[in-house]
Amino acid sequence: MDELVYMPATALAKAIRTKEVSSVEVIEAHLRRIEAVNAELNAVVQLTADTARAEARAADAALARGELKGPLHGVPFTVKDNIDTVGVICTVGTKGRASFVPMQDATIVARMRAAGAIMLGKTNLPEFGLATETDNLVYGRTNNPYDLSRTPGGSSGGEGAIIAAGGSPCGLGNDLGGSVRIPAHFCGIAGIKPTSGRLPKTGVSFGHGGAFENMWQHGPLARSVEDLYLILSIVTGPDGRDPSVAPAPLGDPRTIEIKKLRVAFHTDNGIYAPTVETAATVKASAKILSDAGMAVEETRPKEIEQGYEIFIGLLGADGGVGLQRFLQLIGSTELSPFLQQYLRLIRLQSLSMTDFLGLMVQWDLWRSVMLTFMDQYDVILCPASAYPAPPHGVATRIGSFPAFSYTSTYNLAGWPGAVVRGGTSPEGLPIGVQVVARPWREEEALAVAQHLEAALGGWQRPSL
Repeated sequence: MDELVYMPATALAKAIRTKEVSSVEVIEAHLRRIEAVNAELNAVVQLTADTARAEARAADAALARGELKGPLHGVPFTVKDNIDTVGVICTVGTKGRASFVPMQDATIVARMRAAGAIMLGKTNLPEFGLATETDNLVYGRTNNPYDLSRTPGGSSGGEGAIIAAGGSPCGLGNDLGGSVRIPAHFCGIAGIKPTSGRLPKTGVSFGHGGAFENMWQHGPLARSVEDLYLILSIVTGPDGRDPSVAPAPLGDPRTIEIKKLRVAFHTDNGIYAPTVETAATVKASAKILSDAGMAVEETRPKEIEQGYEIFIGLLGADGGVGLQRFLQLIGSTELSPFLQQYLRLIRLQSLSMTDFLGLMVQWDLWRSVMLTFMDQYDVILCPASAYPAPPHGVATRIGSFPAFSYTSTYNLAGWPGAVVRGGTSPEGLPIGVQVVARPWREEEALAVAQHLEAALGGWQRPSL
């Protein structure tokens, strides 16, 4: 029954629904897998085993009565530790919230439960989710299942690691500059950052607010692109509380005629050059799309390089004053080395009100020019990062920040971006490719990602 831990969520849901396997068996298999790998990964930081078992028994009993709760009836999932979960500690990776217990679920968690899904636990992240290395003073460091000496990325690194290792079929993360897509890339799984305004952010334990609301989004991670669409279809849409969410319909990737799509691809964004293998993986993926009949052209928006400067400017616009106030409010006085470095860095970037408003205008103009480029294309194919998972400590160095501009660019644009495994580095590490679509066209990004997944094999089991 341990093969259950490698099945996609959609396949598990069907097997439970048709009574080929029970929810109890599925939950127990995943709990055994977590027990087998988590000591080395340190990915799951709060395990809700007893509750999960009880909910699995209830799910099986309901199915026996002919009652189906939803499309994920009896299927397990995990949740990043900055998303509220009723009755379960939610630390955001900071000591000031080491024992904080939310009173209710975040909207997206509540929607997963309403669809029948069963939470296995919470997963690790960097302090406040502000780094591409998953490490904090509450729970410590998370390791990559393909090489324990390397990072699984961040900030949804715990999700990326445990899903890749078979401890969870799918999970919920969020993404301000690549925090879903970088772990998906480093851990060889699938992930998507939806369009800004697609999912409600009600119930995130540390929200960015204000200008940043247009830059970050919750997003699902899984081992298959099909699962990403299923989860998106469950959690998308307004909740009556988050004012940033639009009632935009979610298209179905199965309806997309991929031969009609126009693809722009680039291997280098002009900000940070990729590894040879990363570039080769993107080129090979572009050829696969061309062979499938898509119109493929090697090009990139000429203004793309400005995006990194705007992104960094916005992150440091207040000099860290807002974050410092929140730290004081929750009593976090002992900070991780990265967060200390981050605060020192952005303190030097504080802008006057005049300069900040000018930066906001520059942001809008840049977004307009980027949209004009997409008049000619349906999707952009590019790297997810300049390199595969580096050794621990490398991703948090200041000089490494531009390597992640391949994802942060599309947070700034507000566009959806999906990542799927496209190749393998000489060290045996996953290399992901990113498929970016126009606003509200997640179905096109997912359709292309699913085609690449089928052609290239997608996720591969780690030896762990």
